Amino acid sequence: MNRDLVTEVCEERIYNKVYEEYAEPIFHHFYYKFGNVEWAEEVVQESFIKLWKKCKDVPYAKAKSFLYTVSNNWLINKHHHQKVKLKYKNQYSKTNENNQSPEFLLEEKEFKKRLLSAIENLNPKQRSVFLLHRINGKSYKEIAQIENIGLKAVEKRMSLALQHLRKHIKEI
Repeated sequence: MNRDLVTEVCEERIYNKVYEEYAEPIFHHFYYKFGNVEWAEEVVQESFIKLWKKCKDVPYAKAKSFLYTVSNNWLINKHHHQKVKLKYKNQYSKTNENNQSPEFLLEEKEFKKRLLSAIENLNPKQRSVFLLHRINGKSYKEIAQIENIGLKAVEKRMSLALQHLRKHIKEI
């Protein structure tokens, strides 16, 4: 591939052209997909920041697909994060409804804190596979398709994620 085409996106005028051409369509696509204006605005911003950081690696001809891929991955991660927060919020409110003892509530709160910390400390690839499987209930095959990796890679990442979590939280 011609090296000039690769470095073009790093030129400010070309980058601005890409922004003018794709920012609005990306916004509309993800607004209609998720129905959240803030997420759509944020995904456009994050995608173009990542494009700027990776401009030397992204040829002009591939800018559109790069932006949509980054946008989609960012929103999937955002959506997963929201689901995790909601799940733990719901579990916490159910615990309080059951009038558990204060000691139990404190232990549970500490466990959740350690678990979330351990999940946050997973490397991004392991965290993504772990959350897709354990929180979203996706099969390894579905995860392989979503992440665009092989089935064995999904199994390995899940295995490493579980090892990490077991190491950091003995009760799992």
